[in-house]
Amino acid sequence: MYYTDRGIEELENRRGDEEVSFAWLAEQLRVFTDINPEFETPVERLATWLARLDDEDEE
Repeated sequence: MYYTDRGIEELENRRGDEEVSFAWLAEQLRVFTDINPEFETPVERLATWLARLDDEDEE
């Protein structure tokens, strides 16, 4: 198990039944990056990966 899995598991356990929009998620990522600028690159990579998930199917 990766260390990050703990955070993912906590997210799923605490908020797994909720539904959110990508607009809400994008805003939370902006807030997180504003508070934690050292994580700008990983957040950018995650956001880009999420945005392009369907692109793999088109190749």
